[in-house]
Amino acid sequence: MFLFMHKTRRQRWAITGAAGNIGRALREYLFAQAVELVSIDTAEITPISESDRLVHCDVRDLAGLESAFTNCAGVVHLGGIPDEADFHDLTEVNITGTYHVLEAARRTGVDRVVYASSNRVTGFYDIDTLVDESMPPRPDGFYGVSKVAGEALCRLYSDKFDLSTIVIRIGSYEPVPGSVREMRTWLSPDDALRAFQAAMTTSQQHSTFYAVSHNTERWWSLASARTVGFTPVDDAADHGDYADLPTGHPQGGLYSTVEYSLDRMRTV
Repeated sequence: MFLFMHKTRRQRWAITGAAGNIGRALREYLFAQAVELVSIDTAEITPISESDRLVHCDVRDLAGLESAFTNCAGVVHLGGIPDEADFHDLTEVNITGTYHVLEAARRTGVDRVVYASSNRVTGFYDIDTLVDESMPPRPDGFYGVSKVAGEALCRLYSDKFDLSTIVIRIGSYEPVPGSVREMRTWLSPDDALRAFQAAMTTSQQHSTFYAVSHNTERWWSLASARTVGFTPVDDAADHGDYADLPTGHPQGGLYSTVEYSLDRMRTV
Protein backbone atom coordinates (compact mmCIF):
# COMPACT_ATOMS: atom_id res chain seq x y z
CA MET A 1 0.00 0.00 0.00
CA PHE A 2 1.16 3.51 -0.76
CA LEU A 3 1.65 6.43 1.63
CA PHE A 4 -0.88 9.21 1.68
CA MET A 5 0.60 12.64 1.00
CA HIS A 6 1.09 14.55 4.21
CA LYS A 7 -0.82 17.64 3.11
CA THR A 8 -4.16 16.00 4.05
CA ARG A 9 -3.06 14.99 7.55
CA ARG A 10 -5.05 16.57 10.36
CA GLN A 11 -7.48 17.98 7.83
CA ARG A 12 -11.19 17.30 8.01
CA TRP A 13 -12.88 15.86 4.92
CA ALA A 14 -16.57 15.19 4.42
CA ILE A 15 -17.64 12.20 2.35
CA THR A 16 -21.14 11.91 0.93
CA GLY A 17 -22.30 8.40 0.10
CA ALA A 18 -20.12 7.25 2.99
CA ALA A 19 -21.99 3.96 3.45
CA GLY A 20 -21.22 2.72 -0.07
CA ASN A 21 -18.43 0.38 -1.11
CA ILE A 22 -16.02 3.09 -2.24
CA GLY A 23 -17.06 5.34 0.63
CA ARG A 24 -16.31 2.70 3.23
CA ALA A 25 -12.92 1.80 1.72
CA LEU A 26 -11.90 5.43 1.35
CA ARG A 27 -12.93 6.27 4.92
CA GLU A 28 -10.90 3.38 6.32
CA TYR A 29 -7.87 4.48 4.34
CA LEU A 30 -8.17 8.15 5.29
CA PHE A 31 -8.65 7.34 8.95
CA ALA A 32 -5.41 5.35 8.87
CA GLN A 33 -3.72 8.50 7.53
CA ALA A 34 -5.03 10.65 10.42
CA VAL A 35 -7.61 12.49 8.33
CA GLU A 36 -10.66 13.63 10.33
CA LEU A 37 -13.88 12.33 8.80
CA VAL A 38 -17.43 13.58 8.44
CA SER A 39 -19.35 10.62 7.02
CA ILE A 40 -22.64 11.53 5.33
CA ASP A 41 -25.36 9.25 3.98
CA THR A 42 -29.07 8.53 4.15
CA ALA A 43 -28.33 4.85 4.77
CA GLU A 44 -27.04 3.44 8.03
CA ILE A 45 -23.31 4.14 8.35
CA THR A 46 -20.94 1.89 10.26
CA PRO A 47 -18.43 4.17 12.02
CA ILE A 48 -14.74 3.72 11.26
CA SER A 49 -13.75 4.94 14.72
CA GLU A 50 -15.10 6.84 17.70
CA SER A 51 -13.98 10.08 16.06
CA ASP A 52 -15.84 9.35 12.81
CA ARG A 53 -18.63 11.95 12.79
CA LEU A 54 -21.73 10.36 11.29
CA VAL A 55 -24.29 12.64 9.66
CA HIS A 56 -27.64 11.39 8.38
CA CYS A 57 -28.32 13.82 5.54
CA ASP A 58 -29.80 13.74 2.06
CA VAL A 59 -28.02 15.64 -0.71
CA ARG A 60 -31.37 17.32 -1.38
CA ASP A 61 -30.98 19.07 2.00
CA LEU A 62 -28.80 22.14 1.34
CA ALA A 63 -28.96 23.42 4.92
CA GLY A 64 -28.00 20.02 6.27
CA LEU A 65 -24.99 19.85 3.97
CA GLU A 66 -23.89 23.33 5.02
CA SER A 67 -23.92 22.24 8.64
CA ALA A 68 -22.01 19.04 7.86
CA PHE A 69 -19.32 20.81 5.79
CA THR A 70 -18.48 23.44 8.41
CA ASN A 71 -14.71 23.51 9.07
CA CYS A 72 -14.01 20.92 6.38
CA ALA A 73 -11.03 21.36 4.06
CA GLY A 74 -12.61 19.26 1.35
CA VAL A 75 -15.53 17.11 0.26
CA VAL A 76 -15.58 13.84 -1.65
CA HIS A 77 -18.99 13.63 -3.28
CA LEU A 78 -19.89 9.97 -3.81
CA GLY A 79 -23.58 10.23 -2.92
CA GLY A 80 -26.46 9.88 -5.36
CA ILE A 81 -28.35 7.36 -7.46
CA PRO A 82 -25.58 5.06 -8.78
CA ASP A 83 -27.25 3.63 -11.88
CA GLU A 84 -29.96 4.16 -14.48
CA ALA A 85 -33.27 5.34 -13.02
CA ASP A 86 -36.23 7.52 -13.88
CA PHE A 87 -34.96 10.85 -15.19
CA HIS A 88 -36.97 12.88 -12.68
CA ASP A 89 -35.33 11.05 -9.77
CA LEU A 90 -31.89 11.43 -11.32
CA THR A 91 -32.48 15.14 -11.79
CA GLU A 92 -33.54 15.63 -8.19
CA VAL A 93 -30.79 13.59 -6.58
CA ASN A 94 -27.82 13.56 -8.95
CA ILE A 95 -28.10 16.99 -10.53
CA THR A 96 -29.77 19.16 -7.89
CA GLY A 97 -28.00 17.16 -5.17
CA THR A 98 -24.61 17.88 -6.75
CA TYR A 99 -25.50 21.56 -6.98
CA HIS A 100 -26.29 21.47 -3.25
CA VAL A 101 -22.93 19.87 -2.47
CA LEU A 102 -21.05 22.50 -4.46
CA GLU A 103 -23.10 25.39 -3.12
CA ALA A 104 -22.77 24.21 0.48
CA ALA A 105 -19.01 23.89 -0.08
CA ARG A 106 -18.86 27.43 -1.45
CA ARG A 107 -20.86 28.86 1.44
CA THR A 108 -18.75 27.15 4.08
CA GLY A 109 -15.35 27.94 2.57
CA VAL A 110 -14.39 24.40 1.58
CA ASP A 111 -11.22 24.38 -0.55
CA ARG A 112 -11.96 21.43 -2.84
CA VAL A 113 -14.75 19.13 -3.98
CA VAL A 114 -13.82 15.78 -5.51
CA TYR A 115 -16.74 14.64 -7.65
CA ALA A 116 -17.35 10.98 -8.40
CA SER A 117 -18.53 10.97 -12.01
CA SER A 118 -18.76 7.90 -14.22
CA ASN A 119 -17.30 6.38 -17.36
CA ARG A 120 -20.88 6.24 -18.57
CA VAL A 121 -20.73 9.88 -19.61
CA THR A 122 -18.99 8.56 -22.75
CA GLY A 123 -20.61 5.13 -23.10
CA PHE A 124 -21.79 5.67 -26.68
CA TYR A 125 -18.29 5.92 -28.10
CA ASP A 126 -17.47 2.64 -29.81
CA ILE A 127 -14.92 0.19 -28.49
CA ASP A 128 -12.46 1.08 -31.26
CA THR A 129 -12.12 4.65 -29.97
CA LEU A 130 -9.65 5.72 -27.28
CA VAL A 131 -11.60 8.37 -25.39
CA ASP A 132 -10.08 11.28 -23.53
CA GLU A 133 -11.68 14.02 -21.45
CA SER A 134 -11.45 16.65 -24.18
CA MET A 135 -13.96 14.76 -26.33
CA PRO A 136 -17.68 15.66 -26.20
CA PRO A 137 -19.83 13.63 -23.80
CA ARG A 138 -21.81 10.77 -25.30
CA PRO A 139 -23.74 9.37 -22.33
CA ASP A 140 -25.19 5.88 -22.62
CA GLY A 141 -28.33 6.67 -20.62
CA PHE A 142 -30.08 9.14 -18.36
CA TYR A 143 -27.72 8.28 -15.50
CA GLY A 144 -24.83 9.32 -17.73
CA VAL A 145 -26.66 12.54 -18.55
CA SER A 146 -26.98 13.33 -14.84
CA LYS A 147 -23.23 12.85 -14.45
CA VAL A 148 -22.52 15.13 -17.43
CA ALA A 149 -24.58 17.81 -15.68
CA GLY A 150 -22.64 17.25 -12.46
CA GLU A 151 -19.36 17.65 -14.33
CA ALA A 152 -20.60 20.91 -15.85
CA LEU A 153 -21.55 22.21 -12.41
CA CYS A 154 -18.05 21.40 -11.16
CA ARG A 155 -16.52 23.34 -14.05
CA LEU A 156 -18.80 26.30 -13.32
CA TYR A 157 -17.95 26.39 -9.62
CA SER A 158 -14.25 26.27 -10.45
CA ASP A 159 -14.44 29.03 -13.08
CA LYS A 160 -16.95 31.34 -11.42
CA PHE A 161 -16.46 30.78 -7.69
CA ASP A 162 -12.80 29.66 -7.54
CA LEU A 163 -13.73 26.40 -5.82
CA SER A 164 -11.24 23.68 -6.71
CA THR A 165 -13.13 20.80 -8.32
CA ILE A 166 -11.61 17.51 -9.43
CA VAL A 167 -13.81 15.15 -11.45
CA ILE A 168 -13.14 11.41 -11.44
CA ARG A 169 -14.79 9.30 -14.14
CA ILE A 170 -14.89 6.02 -12.26
CA GLY A 171 -14.50 2.73 -14.11
CA SER A 172 -15.94 -0.63 -13.05
CA TYR A 173 -15.10 -0.77 -9.34
CA GLU A 174 -14.95 -4.47 -8.46
CA PRO A 175 -12.64 -6.82 -6.53
CA VAL A 176 -11.88 -8.54 -9.86
CA PRO A 177 -13.23 -8.00 -13.40
CA GLY A 178 -16.38 -10.03 -13.94
CA SER A 179 -17.21 -9.63 -17.62
CA VAL A 180 -15.73 -9.04 -21.06
CA ARG A 181 -16.51 -5.34 -20.70
CA GLU A 182 -14.95 -5.12 -17.23
CA MET A 183 -11.70 -6.54 -18.58
CA ARG A 184 -11.38 -3.12 -20.27
CA THR A 185 -13.11 -0.93 -17.66
CA TRP A 186 -11.97 -2.50 -14.38
CA LEU A 187 -10.90 -0.24 -11.51
CA SER A 188 -9.32 -2.25 -8.70
CA PRO A 189 -9.98 -1.24 -5.09
CA ASP A 190 -6.32 -0.26 -4.58
CA ASP A 191 -6.24 1.78 -7.80
CA ALA A 192 -9.46 3.50 -6.72
CA LEU A 193 -7.70 4.67 -3.55
CA ARG A 194 -4.79 5.87 -5.65
CA ALA A 195 -7.22 7.85 -7.82
CA PHE A 196 -8.89 9.55 -4.87
CA GLN A 197 -5.52 10.25 -3.27
CA ALA A 198 -4.45 12.03 -6.44
CA ALA A 199 -7.71 13.98 -6.68
CA MET A 200 -7.52 15.10 -3.06
CA THR A 201 -3.89 16.23 -3.20
CA THR A 202 -3.17 17.44 -6.74
CA SER A 203 -2.09 21.04 -7.29
CA GLN A 204 -4.56 21.35 -10.20
CA GLN A 205 -7.42 23.81 -9.68
CA HIS A 206 -9.75 21.80 -11.90
CA SER A 207 -9.31 18.54 -13.73
CA THR A 208 -11.28 15.64 -15.14
CA PHE A 209 -9.73 12.20 -15.47
CA TYR A 210 -10.65 8.54 -15.88
CA ALA A 211 -10.07 6.26 -12.91
CA VAL A 212 -9.35 2.92 -14.55
CA SER A 213 -6.72 0.33 -13.76
CA HIS A 214 -3.67 -0.17 -15.97
CA ASN A 215 -5.48 -2.79 -18.01
CA THR A 216 -3.68 -4.23 -21.03
CA GLU A 217 -6.73 -3.26 -23.11
CA ARG A 218 -8.70 -0.19 -22.10
CA TRP A 219 -10.89 2.39 -23.82
CA TRP A 220 -9.88 5.57 -21.98
CA SER A 221 -6.76 7.69 -22.02
CA LEU A 222 -4.74 8.02 -18.82
CA ALA A 223 -2.94 11.21 -19.88
CA SER A 224 -5.03 13.51 -17.68
CA ALA A 225 -4.88 10.99 -14.85
CA ARG A 226 -1.09 11.14 -14.87
CA THR A 227 -1.22 14.95 -14.87
CA VAL A 228 -3.03 14.94 -11.53
CA GLY A 229 -0.72 12.26 -10.14
CA PHE A 230 -2.78 9.09 -10.62
CA THR A 231 -0.71 6.16 -11.86
CA PRO A 232 -2.69 2.89 -11.75
CA VAL A 233 -0.86 -0.34 -11.07
CA ASP A 234 -3.26 -3.27 -11.42
CA ASP A 235 -4.14 -5.04 -14.69
CA ALA A 236 -7.29 -7.00 -15.48
CA ALA A 237 -5.12 -9.38 -17.51
CA ASP A 238 -3.97 -10.86 -14.22
CA HIS A 239 -7.52 -12.15 -13.70
CA GLY A 240 -8.57 -13.49 -17.09
CA ASP A 241 -8.25 -13.40 -20.86
CA TYR A 242 -9.48 -10.68 -23.18
CA ALA A 243 -12.35 -11.96 -25.33
CA ASP A 244 -13.18 -10.16 -28.56
CA LEU A 245 -16.08 -7.73 -28.83
CA PRO A 246 -17.94 -6.83 -32.05
CA THR A 247 -16.48 -3.91 -33.98
CA GLY A 248 -18.54 -0.77 -33.47
CA HIS A 249 -19.97 -2.05 -30.18
CA PRO A 250 -20.72 0.83 -27.76
CA GLN A 251 -18.42 1.00 -24.75
CA GLY A 252 -21.48 1.14 -22.51
CA GLY A 253 -22.52 -2.35 -23.54
CA LEU A 254 -25.79 -3.32 -21.84
CA TYR A 255 -26.08 0.20 -20.40
CA SER A 256 -26.43 1.63 -23.91
CA THR A 257 -29.45 -0.50 -24.86
CA VAL A 258 -32.91 1.04 -25.18
CA GLU A 259 -34.39 -1.43 -22.73
CA TYR A 260 -31.90 -0.59 -19.98
CA SER A 261 -33.28 2.96 -19.85
CA LEU A 262 -36.96 2.39 -20.64
CA ASP A 263 -37.35 -0.44 -18.12
CA ARG A 264 -36.36 1.98 -15.34
CA MET A 265 -38.60 4.89 -16.32
CA ARG A 266 -41.78 5.54 -14.42
CA THR A 267 -44.94 5.00 -16.43
CA VAL A 268 -47.00 7.55 -14.48
